[in-house]
Amino acid sequence: MALKSTIFKAELQLADLDRSHFGDYSLTIARHPSETDERMMVRLLAFALNASETLTFGRGLSATDDEGDLQDLDATGSVERWIDVGLPDEKLIRRACNRARHVMVLSYGGRTAEIWWQQTQGKVSGQKNLRVLALSVEDSKALAGLAERGMRLQCTIQDGTIWLGGEQGHLELTPKVLQAPESA
Repeated sequence: MALKSTIFKAELQLADLDRSHFGDYSLTIARHPSETDERMMVRLLAFALNASETLTFGRGLSATDDEGDLQDLDATGSVERWIDVGLPDEKLIRRACNRARHVMVLSYGGRTAEIWWQQTQGKVSGQKNLRVLALSVEDSKALAGLAERGMRLQCTIQDGTIWLGGEQGHLELTPKVLQAPESA
């Protein structure tokens, strides 16, 4: 018998001063049985960093490589924004860069993530629409501590620093920019 995803609900109040984007979002997040709270919360953080009315969570860990962990489609159904969390294969990153106008990877995992980036950087450095951010081990573990089945979170983003908080506590995060589009 297959295990079912666990459903988490998040009420996110967002003030992204870097993008002049403000909004309240009611999110339903399906956590795959093999997904950790840490990865789920990194996905939630990726949503906050890219929030829009049309940004959606992908079908999850068991889905195909045809969509990101989050994606934003334009009115024609074309992929405007493709977002992956973790340590995606460089072939998947290049495929995403060819399909979407903007691609972001939010990596985490400490030393494993550092090794992944050393191996991947040269293979994706020519992608002009790719942004790669890295969370420290401490930041991603602290994010996991905010996970609750029903979350009320406030998020403020300014100058690349993220303040995220709820009933379980408050965090200040500053992801490291590993690669950014030339125009960004």
